[in-house]
Amino acid sequence: MDHDHLRRDFLKLGAGGAAASLMVLSPSVASTAPGNPGGIFDVMSFGAKGDGSTLDTSSINKAMEAAAAAGGGTVFFPAGSYLSYSIHLKSNISLYLGAGATIVAADTPSSGSPGYDAAEPNQWDHYQDFGHSHWHNSLLWGEDLHNISIEGPGMIWGKGLSRGTGDTALGPGVGNKSISLKNCRNVTLRDFSILHGGHFGILATGVDNFTIDNLLIDTNRDGIDVDCCRNVRISNCSVNSPWDDGICPKSSFGLGYARPTDNVTITNCYVTGGYEEGTLLDASFKPFGAGQKIPRTGRIKFGTESNGGFRNITITNCVFDKCHGLALETVDGAFLEDVSISNITMRDIVDAPFFLRLGSRMRGPEGVAVGQLRRVNISNIVISNSDPRQCGIIAGIPGHYIEDVKFSNIYIQHRGGGTKENAAVEPAEQEREYPEPGRFGQMPAQGFFIRHVKGIDMRDIEIKPINQDLRPAFLLDDVEGADFNHIELPRNTEENWRLKNVKDFSVSRSHPVQDVYLESVTQKDL
Repeated sequence: MDHDHLRRDFLKLGAGGAAASLMVLSPSVASTAPGNPGGIFDVMSFGAKGDGSTLDTSSINKAMEAAAAAGGGTVFFPAGSYLSYSIHLKSNISLYLGAGATIVAADTPSSGSPGYDAAEPNQWDHYQDFGHSHWHNSLLWGEDLHNISIEGPGMIWGKGLSRGTGDTALGPGVGNKSISLKNCRNVTLRDFSILHGGHFGILATGVDNFTIDNLLIDTNRDGIDVDCCRNVRISNCSVNSPWDDGICPKSSFGLGYARPTDNVTITNCYVTGGYEEGTLLDASFKPFGAGQKIPRTGRIKFGTESNGGFRNITITNCVFDKCHGLALETVDGAFLEDVSISNITMRDIVDAPFFLRLGSRMRGPEGVAVGQLRRVNISNIVISNSDPRQCGIIAGIPGHYIEDVKFSNIYIQHRGGGTKENAAVEPAEQEREYPEPGRFGQMPAQGFFIRHVKGIDMRDIEIKPINQDLRPAFLLDDVEGADFNHIELPRNTEENWRLKNVKDFSVSRSHPVQDVYLESVTQKDL
């Protein structure tokens, strides 16, 4: 995509944008002089040009320092294009992007030039990828801050940022994150857009009392990652991230200890991986061509990094479109518990619509026990035109069970076409592998594959293939305590449940299968 053209389009939002935004911020005449507590510090008053070619890093940081020296205030960006390397956020500062204002990540400089701030040392960096282990090598970053915000209708364009590659370290002067925060509290990000955000549009690690609201993110890797954070509210955001996850809570070992991500609400959000980068922001929503091999990730996922765990999670009123499905993963020895998910629509899902995975990758300090995944309630979900190769997957590992999971009022329409040969597949355990549904390959069920689970309740479920599918609707393996009530089963399917080593199993009100209770069964088809 022509990013210069997109930027020009965004900068046409109105010549009066800066003045209008300034009046919103302060009804009185704003002073830019240092020493004015609570005042507005216009970056142009500190020498910024905003012409898209002059490097404005020094001027922007001078405005930040002046505001901090005054005890706080608003650092204001009027309409313009501000080319910059690392910008240092400060406590008690609001950074406001006026209408038509864009902060542009400068290209990595030639050898010998400083470029972005160096990635700081981290003795625990071998427990997570390079991008998760460092914060200073970012366009905007802050550490040990409080009472900060980034707001306004403007945009952050990570034009010169690297997307990174796995655990490969980046060279000096290279930046890979649009916004990076570490050990902060009372933070608000609201109303702006991120284009081409690098490895992370937003990486927040150890951030408490954190509000992310009304962001548009159109990016080349992860959209929003909240890691080891508490009291997080993500609302009204739209994320197009075809090459990685859209909204991704994590709990890594990046801080040097296992800190959970607690009390998270994700609501009224749209995630997708189905559109060319930039076309969410300009609202053209241009789909990828049929021959383009794009992962279309774009989902909401908890994990993969899962050293500290996740507790008290609510996801509601969200839309998944042309992307992977919902993923709840704990594979590094932590808990994932007390989760409520409701009112979700998913359309054109490219792999498992649900992926609940307890594994033992154990990427972290030695001696940690396998984690727990328990107390998950998922309800009121509509899924249409899902890829049939993979079904919903709920999978623990031998000797370690996912516990107490409830699904209710779920409609799954998939394209069908599964064969008897597909139904005979026995997926490998892969207990130490990277947890991704695609790694399981072809699944032997068309609705749900449930393995190593204790306590699963499924009611008011409809599985509806568009074309005939010869796989069972449900396959249960090493399951104890399974209750199915009012299940609408696929037509023209020879078997509906395949049971292996199952105890305390019941089906009721699920035509054409008669009500049945099985205390224990080694192998049985219904």
